Amino acid sequence: MDDYLDINRANWDERAPAHAVSEGYAVRRLVSDPAALSGVVEFDRPLLGDIAGLRGVHLQCHIGTDTLSLHRLGARMSGLDFSPAALHEARALAAEAGAEIDYVESTVDGAVAAFGAGGFDLVYTGIGALCWLPRIRDWAQTVATLLRPGGRLFIREGHPMLWAMADPTGPESPVAVGYTYFEQPDAVVWDEPGTYVETEVEFKHNVTHSWNHGLGEIVTALLDVGMVITGLVEHDSVPWEALPGLMVLDERGEWRLRENPERLAASYTLQAVKAR
Repeated sequence: MDDYLDINRANWDERAPAHAVSEGYAVRRLVSDPAALSGVVEFDRPLLGDIAGLRGVHLQCHIGTDTLSLHRLGARMSGLDFSPAALHEARALAAEAGAEIDYVESTVDGAVAAFGAGGFDLVYTGIGALCWLPRIRDWAQTVATLLRPGGRLFIREGHPMLWAMADPTGPESPVAVGYTYFEQPDAVVWDEPGTYVETEVEFKHNVTHSWNHGLGEIVTALLDVGMVITGLVEHDSVPWEALPGLMVLDERGEWRLRENPERLAASYTLQAVKAR
């Protein structure tokens, strides 16, 4: 089963350089403006609160724009990702921005071996990450093990209802369920060119394996490893055009359904604390 890691890694390795120069990730803005934050972290700020002085780790950090933003909010950040190409871009961004961030190449399952147990005040996971993990209970155990007692998990993620939506066939396509909502043993295998930001790069590695995890499954997995849920907010928007042709961009740089966006929970923010 571990061949899914090699397949997904090849996909992300190829896309990381294109993401780093895309307008979607706004790397140049982050470098030129030392107060700038990524759009994802800017959206998170009201719920994220004061993280100054916390030791944090960003799991599945990709090219590090969110990791740098958390650093700028005062956390002492480390980042972890399984893609060496993504980490190359993350380290280059941190160096150019003058930020001391420790980046480690590892899968999420290897995070405890990489960092040790109980050393973090904050575990952060950004949007579009959990779908690459086959077992949500393994992820929850990793989160709990990384945190010290009283430490906090903060995650904003695409809603499992969004991941279950059928692919639009056009601007008048109905919003309909097309994929599984609950975690399944077998991955959904995709073969798609391109990526979720604008680029003229033509990619060769287009196959990916992904899994959905129901919201109840995620919450239950965290409860089962001793985490206490302290917040759960569902949003009608996401930071990318998840359903092309059916969504419009708002003033905050988020995408929501063009018609009756209240029909779809598109993302959620979940917070939990490790029991003392």
